[in-house]
Amino acid sequence: MHHDSGTRADALDGLDEAILRELSMDARASYAEIGAVVSLSAPAVKRRVDRLRARGVVRGFTVRLDPAALGWSTEAFIELFCHGSTSPATMQTAVERYPEVVSASTVTGDVDLMVQVRARDMRHLERVVERLAAEPFVARTRSTIVLSALVRRPEVPPALAD
Repeated sequence: MHHDSGTRADALDGLDEAILRELSMDARASYAEIGAVVSLSAPAVKRRVDRLRARGVVRGFTVRLDPAALGWSTEAFIELFCHGSTSPATMQTAVERYPEVVSASTVTGDVDLMVQVRARDMRHLERVVERLAAEPFVARTRSTIVLSALVRRPEVPPALAD
């Protein structure tokens, strides 16, 4: 079987995967610090990171915030059931307007859209749910409030997580 190694994730070698793991845990780590963990020189790590960026595997570097420390202590998953056949683009345009929306995905099953939200408190969450339910394409909603977040991972595919 022939694989195009230009952009395929399966073309990553063990060193690339180790570098990605380190970057996902601390994007501010220096190339020397990463190199010490993966047994490469800082210039070799830089070359690999540059290649990963050029291939689009690494899209950027960011900070991970603690929502609770910022006053956003309530989290919920809101299922949206839509009228008729609402396009994903229509759903996306609507939910992107909400700063409380952390993520939104079309899903299989009876639900059309799964929305993850963060709010300051229950009253704030209630207002967000009411606003989402009032969107013209929404027939009904169902909410699930998060009690405890048991696993949170950076955006690293399972194949890289070992």
